[in-house]
Amino acid sequence: MPVPRRFDRRPPERDTTRINERIRVPEVRLIDDEGNQVGVLKTPDALTFAQERDLDLVEVAPEARPPVCRVLDYSKYKYEQAQKQKQARKHQQQITVREIKFRPKIAEHDYDTKKHHVERFLRHKDKVKVTIMFRGREVTHPERGIAILDRLAEELAELGVVEQRPIQEGRNMTMMMAPSKAVLSGKADHAEVADEVFTAGEQGDVASTALQSPLDEAAVEAVETPEARAAAAGGDGAKAEPGDGSAESTGADGARADASADAVS
Repeated sequence: MPVPRRFDRRPPERDTTRINERIRVPEVRLIDDEGNQVGVLKTPDALTFAQERDLDLVEVAPEARPPVCRVLDYSKYKYEQAQKQKQARKHQQQITVREIKFRPKIAEHDYDTKKHHVERFLRHKDKVKVTIMFRGREVTHPERGIAILDRLAEELAELGVVEQRPIQEGRNMTMMMAPSKAVLSGKADHAEVADEVFTAGEQGDVASTALQSPLDEAAVEAVETPEARAAAAGGDGAKAEPGDGSAESTGADGARADASADAVS
């Protein structure tokens, strides 16, 4: 719930840049709107110089002796600075630290589940703080925690790097993992998608699997060779021959049926 404004005793943010009449020093070093140095002028003369051009007199170096002032459009200058800061924040990569906890006697299924969470965090380009919690006399066997952390780091070596080796702090042992260069560059995600596409075809259907995979065009060429098509055509012709034989056998069966009918009569 936001704090009511009447209870917010923080002073309002104020622009500390001195412009125009707020410049109280007797003289300044003036730079015009084109970036040329005019020289040292009395402050009223410098202000008149800026007003004649419908611009502002802005103090840009108050520590200098005399202070340096520049003639510019201050509102436009503030807008440009805000846009630059916005673009800089847009390109910044914010790293989030996630934490996941293990026990030294963790079961295999629980270990696989938590390892999957660590893998998901690393794929999202987050750092992961892995904590082993010891209880009671478990703290006398730190090698069990080290074994779990080393196993986790080894199994996730393609996705993360160990930024901080296991350190024991009281009853907790912690290790910090950061995303690998492959994850940060996006190569690990592309490799995973390629594997999923290649395994999407039905088992035993080489043609469909090769067509669905952009990585194995040679398999398509092997299936679509002229020899393969000729063999397929020959197979169809061979299949047609039994059809003719079956028709003849059908005729023979009809002749035997007529002969038996004559014998009965």
